[in-house]
Amino acid sequence: MIIDVPEGKDPIGYVWGEMVPGIGVAAAQFSMAVYSHSTLGLREFEAARLRIAQINGCIFCQDWRTERDGAKVEPEFADAVTEWRSTEAFDERTRLAAEYAERYALDHHGLDDEFWARMLAEYTQVEVVELSMSIGSWLAFGRLNRVLGLDTACVLPGHSAA
Repeated sequence: MIIDVPEGKDPIGYVWGEMVPGIGVAAAQFSMAVYSHSTLGLREFEAARLRIAQINGCIFCQDWRTERDGAKVEPEFADAVTEWRSTEAFDERTRLAAEYAERYALDHHGLDDEFWARMLAEYTQVEVVELSMSIGSWLAFGRLNRVLGLDTACVLPGHSAA
């Protein structure tokens, strides 16, 4: 961790809440809204989230599994996300979520008409906006935590570590 956190302080709470309260608290609320208000299916949500976690290298985010109504994706799901192009474990929406997350993070200028035709055949415009905001949140905040070395100390507010 490159930030000096006072003894006894939670690193995430200190950095996000105490160091920059005007920004960090709002960022944390946005980050939690992605989980609390998502209308996306769990598999497509997790495919996009995990692909960003893999790209960012965020240790906590790669280990975390979103839970909805007591359900989580299967243990092998993260490996399928890595192999999103060829896995037989995904339906088209889940595959597109992983592809979109990867391209959003690594090649957003390459999102061409062919991609959008495929995406809009499976997702509504509202779902595309929701997925885009979610991916943006994970990309920004997961990367921030990884860059600052907070990803080994991270626990989402209101959740215990997986």
